[in-house]
Amino acid sequence: MAAALELKQQLKLTQQLIMTPQLQQAIKLLQLSRLELLETIHQELETNPLLEEIQEENFEAEEVEAEGSPVEEAYSEVEVAEKIREDFDWESYLEEYNTSTPVLVETDPNQEWPSYDHRLTAPSTLDDYLGWQLRLSDMTDEEKLIGMLIIGNLNVDGYLDAGVDEVAQMAQTTKDRVEEVLAKVQLFDPLGVGARDLRECLLIQARALHPDNDLVAAILEHHLQYLEVKNYQGLVRVLKSNPEDVKKAIDVILSLNPRPGRAFNEESVEYISPDIYVLNVDGELVILLNEDGMPKLRVSAYYKEAMSHDAVVPADAKDYIQNKLRSAAWLIKSIHQRQRTLYKVAQSIVKLQKEFFEKGIAYLKPMVLRDVAEDVGMHESTISRVTASKYMHTTHGIFELKYFFNSSINSVLGEAVASESVKERIRQLVRDEDASKPYSDQDIVEILERENIRIARRTVAKYREVLGILPSSRRKKSFWSGK
Repeated sequence: MAAALELKQQLKLTQQLIMTPQLQQAIKLLQLSRLELLETIHQELETNPLLEEIQEENFEAEEVEAEGSPVEEAYSEVEVAEKIREDFDWESYLEEYNTSTPVLVETDPNQEWPSYDHRLTAPSTLDDYLGWQLRLSDMTDEEKLIGMLIIGNLNVDGYLDAGVDEVAQMAQTTKDRVEEVLAKVQLFDPLGVGARDLRECLLIQARALHPDNDLVAAILEHHLQYLEVKNYQGLVRVLKSNPEDVKKAIDVILSLNPRPGRAFNEESVEYISPDIYVLNVDGELVILLNEDGMPKLRVSAYYKEAMSHDAVVPADAKDYIQNKLRSAAWLIKSIHQRQRTLYKVAQSIVKLQKEFFEKGIAYLKPMVLRDVAEDVGMHESTISRVTASKYMHTTHGIFELKYFFNSSINSVLGEAVASESVKERIRQLVRDEDASKPYSDQDIVEILERENIRIARRTVAKYREVLGILPSSRRKKSFWSGK
């Protein structure tokens, strides 16, 4: 027998978080970097007429009325006119102001001028530079077309990414024709562009700059692997040559440029504007928020007056003004809340990492988001948003706030050591090592263990790669002159 279906009404009390647009905006502002926040504020200033920036101006009032004079006084209109004296010396005037001496203009040192980065012209790219040389060459139109295809397929280092077959197919010509043009392009400045690998790049430069040094060509053509691992003694044995001659040949190779195109592809420097300054004033750590360039916002008094009870405003205009008023007020509130939260998080980081700010990176402690979250009474997700893309200026340098949150490594005595401190110690060991006998990863493990830090060899290798440090075989210097 089938069960009967029936409809029932039931009351149920549940809690649900509703992400209102205002709350979404507050969360968005919390995770914005300083530059992104400034851009957001300026966009809002352009779109919201009720939001305006407070201009900081100094007005100086002067008392011009004498004691006992009436408050209101009629002033006669002043006529401004220039009168030339009859005894004016025109000859001295013309002699003084008609000279070719340049005029020196004194500028206000406090006046803000555009940075030099904005006034400089755009740098020449590798494609532009090579194309200019190609147009000045005596190649035929067909060869120039092939040359442009070759130049267009170079990477940032100046190497040819496309194969000769591909270029020949694009140009609808033969491989031999492409090889001929490629050989001419490879002699353009900078030497070595258009090479297909490192060996060819160095050979092009060696043959052009040192055509009589056969030993250099022999090393590059057949024994480049010895240079990769810096096995100079093995190179002397396999070449069966005088060590001094081999040394001179190696010096020539080391003087060559393995990335000829990099000089034309330098990335522009990005300057970091810190959000927080931590200063050591008389032994006390002082936290300051970077308010430089941050607009001071307020709601327009004109529109506030328009919303008064006595003002007559159409209904649609009144709704528009009310919506913009709420948006402006919420933005101001969200910015203030963001700054307060950022200050509280920075204050907690300074308190928990006090030894770092006083002594240096080696004293950085292990810390996770939960430590700061419990200290300031916020959720971990909020701390994660606050520390994203934020930078702190300290006496030891500028660090991202995420830098202070790092994992722990157990020491021999059971104490926890910050992973960043271990990385810094590895960097110091490599910096101070004997260049002729660099430390291997196992040597670093043993040294750290003697310093009460237990770490695996594979962890040392991982940290070394993160720090951009080569293996010991690559760090070993020449037995000739420390190269």
